[in-house]
Amino acid sequence: MAENLSRPISSDALWIERTGTGTYTGYNGRGASVLIGQVGGAGSFSPGELLKISLAGCTGLTVDAVLARRIGDNYAARIDVSGAKDAPSDTYPEITEEFALDLSALAESDRATLLKILHRAVEEHCTIGRTVTRGAKVTLSVVSS
Repeated sequence: MAENLSRPISSDALWIERTGTGTYTGYNGRGASVLIGQVGGAGSFSPGELLKISLAGCTGLTVDAVLARRIGDNYAARIDVSGAKDAPSDTYPEITEEFALDLSALAESDRATLLKILHRAVEEHCTIGRTVTRGAKVTLSVVSS
């Protein structure tokens, strides 16, 4: 593809590399990768899908320890996340998460308490959710390699 753009890699490094027309691969310094492509591209996530998956992942990880303590370490969970793109503004004006979780073993009062704890934990500690709702300054610089 392009000339060698390699540089020293730390464990917290994040970068993407172009792998073809309309496709990139995202990497972290710990060896993980994700395929990034245009909406509808086979085998890849679009940037908008990654945004929504990141939000759901942050929600799940934020409450994971609390749920394990309250309902058992082997609990099953699924978070569906959606949000339609508004073409004129080129944004996602609303993202919805639906957390599927079996809380039937809990008494009603314990369930209500747990739900309050989960909502508060996500509101106070989900970095992705807090960034999306508060907005973030994004700076782009272009360097010649």
